Amino acid sequence: MKVLVTGGGGFLGKAIVKLLLAHGYEVRSLSRSIYPELTLLGVEQFGGDLGDITAAIKAVDDCDMVYHVAAKAGIWGSYNDFYQPNVIGTQNIIQACRKCKVSRLVYTSSPSVIFDGSDMEGIDESIPYPDHYLSYYPQTKALAEQLVLAANDGDLATVSLRPHLIWGPEDNHLVPRILARGRAGALRKIGNRPCLVDTVYIDNAAAAHVQAGEKLKIGSVVAGKSYFVANDEPLPLWELVNRILAAGNVAPVTKTISPKVAYAAGMVMELVYRGLKITTEPRMTRFVAKELSTAHWFDLTAAKRDFGYNPEITVAAGLVRLQEWLQAEN
Repeated sequence: MKVLVTGGGGFLGKAIVKLLLAHGYEVRSLSRSIYPELTLLGVEQFGGDLGDITAAIKAVDDCDMVYHVAAKAGIWGSYNDFYQPNVIGTQNIIQACRKCKVSRLVYTSSPSVIFDGSDMEGIDESIPYPDHYLSYYPQTKALAEQLVLAANDGDLATVSLRPHLIWGPEDNHLVPRILARGRAGALRKIGNRPCLVDTVYIDNAAAAHVQAGEKLKIGSVVAGKSYFVANDEPLPLWELVNRILAAGNVAPVTKTISPKVAYAAGMVMELVYRGLKITTEPRMTRFVAKELSTAHWFDLTAAKRDFGYNPEITVAAGLVRLQEWLQAEN
């Protein structure tokens, strides 16, 4: 079976590529860059932008299944910065699947698509989308997810996965940000509540994608549905942050600010940055203030039942692997 992974050179994309190869799939990747590591793995690579329908069709052509992982993540930028890759790019992948008669599409979403700024404790996939968003990333990912789920029909089977805060070796986003801010002394606990957060180790996130893809077909139990994916180990947020800092030999976070102060600071910074057209990311935003002061853990029953998801790598084991990788890198 030939499979396309969009964003195959990224953190999650590459982990999915490697796992698919281990399962005997023939894999190709569509990314804006060509990655030597993927070439060495025997992956056929297509360079192109998700916003280019011609590039999407070329990459999808002759495939049996598509994993649409590529997206613009982050908390800062214009609406169009996120809308073009996340929404238009997803529209193009769906259109390419239809044109090339690909019948299976696995989409990488995020739990932030249903985050309304309040605690998410043991919630399942029945939770509706909120009326408003504090960031363009979850807003555009929600629009894209709805496109994917609506596309599920008798010709194209689709499924959307919502992995939460993926981390582990080779992470180029979450872990580096935590370590950099920790070294700079810029991290502050927001509030004193022991908010439980369930993240997901990279290998578990990749396994969920492959498992869902193997279960997906027209009319199958997973078709047309979304699923939360996490480690099934809710931990106090700042305990986990401090354990990641320890893996990178960085001192723990000890200072605290109130959630109200953090939210107000985020609001002011957003106004200033937008007013002055500053493109670099603010140290605080309203979205980040809410994310870091609320609980985020999920009922994983549906993923376990419908495609056999079983997070095999625990947080403790993942932190050992992360520490070994960080030490090797330094």
